[in-house]
Amino acid sequence: MTLPSPHTPMMQQYLRIKSEHPNTLLFYRMGDFYELFYDDARRAAKLLDITLTARGQSAGAPIPMCGVPYHAATGYLARLVRLGESVAICEQIGDPATSKGPVERRVERVVTPGTLTEEALLDAAGESRLAGISRAGARFGIAWLELAGGRFCVEEVDGEAALRTELARLKPSEILLPDDAELAAVCAPVAFCRTRESLEFDADLARATLARHLGTRDLRGFGCDDLTLALGAAAAVLTFAKATHCQSLDFIDGITRIMPDATVVLDAQTRRNLEIDQRIDGSREHTLFAVLNSTRTPMGARLLRDWLNAPRRD
Repeated sequence: MTLPSPHTPMMQQYLRIKSEHPNTLLFYRMGDFYELFYDDARRAAKLLDITLTARGQSAGAPIPMCGVPYHAATGYLARLVRLGESVAICEQIGDPATSKGPVERRVERVVTPGTLTEEALLDAAGESRLAGISRAGARFGIAWLELAGGRFCVEEVDGEAALRTELARLKPSEILLPDDAELAAVCAPVAFCRTRESLEFDADLARATLARHLGTRDLRGFGCDDLTLALGAAAAVLTFAKATHCQSLDFIDGITRIMPDATVVLDAQTRRNLEIDQRIDGSREHTLFAVLNSTRTPMGARLLRDWLNAPRRD
């Protein structure tokens, strides 16, 4: 016999949806506001410096809550993303006039630092890059996806120094890792790291996953069929990006292999001293990028910055 829930029907719906996104702030649409409840409300109120209140009772206890107006949500999302937070956007998809009980809702998008496509959330001078890294001994596979530009790249490097150099060049916003404490220690100072199931990085499963997405029999046409670690990382990145956008991402229709000798190698210390796009004091004024940047669109600025950070040998 199932005992009746002590929570109201609306809170039952909220808690069910929240259980599917336990480590993510949930923006729960209610009319003209996105509301947050319980621990999410306490956390968001502190991060955003907004008022924490209470809404009635459920299960015999007051419900901590806070909210942001729907029309101003982008600004709050931008602040949370800059703090490394992820936010699940839960929209009303049912008709309040015909709904019996709570209006039907579902998560339509999960906003994370590495999967941004909205220009309002993107830094016009930077990128939102989602990277995945796997390793076997001293060899590392790296994959990165820039959804705003539709770029999907893979490479493999030898040695921790080479990995650190690539991370300094890519400046990923978010990194997906298998459960590997040593690898996490290297990546954590660079970007927000998220641990995923090791099976998501499996190279054999990755080949099938990537070929199915790209509509090909294999990956030879992309010049990366001989890779293993990087393909595992690529599959993990693609799977995660699809889940956050709640769509198939069909516009990602190719993979580019980055060859280690294609660009001038600049280690992190060299990049810092050259002040390519950020000065030693952290400011962005009077850098090489700032002097050369006469682009007219945010996408053009991001491309120029990418060229300056990876000077081609050709």
